[in-house]
Amino acid sequence: MTNSKSTVFALNRRNFLKGSAVALATVALPLRADPRNVVVVTSYPDEVVSRFEAAFEKLHPEYRLQIIWRMPRDALPYLLQPQQSGVDVYWSASPRTFARLKSENALRKLDIDRTKLPTKIGHTQLRDADDYFVATEMAGYGFAINESALTRLGVRQPKDWRDLTDPRLAGQIALPNPARVGFAPVMIDIVLQGYGWQQGWALWNEIAAQSVLMEHGASFVSDDVASGRCAVGLSIDFFVASAIANGAKLKFAYPHRSGINPGHIAITASASNGDGARAFAEFVLSQAGQLLLTHPDIRKLPVLPAAYTQLDADYYRPFDAAARGELDYDNDVGRNRLGVIAAYFDQHLAYRHDEQAALWKQLHAQEKLGRTMTSARAILSAAPLREEQAASAELQKIFRERIEGAEPTLSDIERTWRSETDNRVTQAKALLENTAV
Repeated sequence: MTNSKSTVFALNRRNFLKGSAVALATVALPLRADPRNVVVVTSYPDEVVSRFEAAFEKLHPEYRLQIIWRMPRDALPYLLQPQQSGVDVYWSASPRTFARLKSENALRKLDIDRTKLPTKIGHTQLRDADDYFVATEMAGYGFAINESALTRLGVRQPKDWRDLTDPRLAGQIALPNPARVGFAPVMIDIVLQGYGWQQGWALWNEIAAQSVLMEHGASFVSDDVASGRCAVGLSIDFFVASAIANGAKLKFAYPHRSGINPGHIAITASASNGDGARAFAEFVLSQAGQLLLTHPDIRKLPVLPAAYTQLDADYYRPFDAAARGELDYDNDVGRNRLGVIAAYFDQHLAYRHDEQAALWKQLHAQEKLGRTMTSARAILSAAPLREEQAASAELQKIFRERIEGAEPTLSDIERTWRSETDNRVTQAKALLENTAV
């Protein structure tokens, strides 16, 4: 459901059904004021929203949620319309959208109690420093695993990103292209921060060559791994948990170096029902709301530490992982450069991907024979983009408005990146062709 007409129809249908069910019980009661709408824009799917909707309206019968579904790329322009399209609350997993809304003065400060909520986990901030938005849930990055496929390949379950460079996994890794899949840029940056910029890109060069690049979302990653077309998929935990809940024979593993992607909530600057918006935000962050996130069909990670005391021992505990140093990803460092990283990956690794994969396969074959391939490995592992370039405000501005999935006209810098890839492929081919297998 992605347009407001469909949303209104669904809401009218829901209200009609609710009204029919309680009509006989209410005819003798005195008239009450109609519940006031709280208009919420979200990208969360119905299995998430419907549970929060029912629980919130039971606790607060004076309000009714009006849900409008918008993906982040559509939510931003919608929320920047006059009067912000009548929206009271924005609730989604898109840190960049919240930051942009704040910069456009489109949010009001949250006047809610956050004393039980941590300000960060690891190095990732869970609230805006100026209190315009706050995290309501977290999602962790890691590996969707088909154990049967790994057994067939004779490969042990990967525990960290370096394990994905095992040559036996060639063509067996489902990797979402960060220029096409919204959650993937953070995943790329987790490795860049965890291993350092140059070593991180060298690692992605090799992993990408081992991978099938996915041009669509996480459900496709889960499907390919569950079907056995791939043995490992790089994804985000709740997507895989949802597939498992629906019968997929998968396992999810968190690597030693990981990070989380928080979803946030904010009240719009133009909210006409500020009291209802505040009540909904408070409910989402309450113990009851946080525990709704742990339903098997949702399987998100609460931001309220106290919620974990009521969960099974096998439920992933991110605050414990952070204490072990496993969630050191800094989202403040990454947020502004994610657009650059996604675009660079597209021209550096997705461009001429099949040829790069073939070259890495040749390199691995040479190394299996015991030959030292230092020069060829250095060429294939190179990433000319420097970290300070990715931090450039001018370069970041070029890609700030880039929409995942779009096929934009290449910028001058992207043409430069392609040229560098052409040179790297040409040099590696010449070097490997001169080495007899």
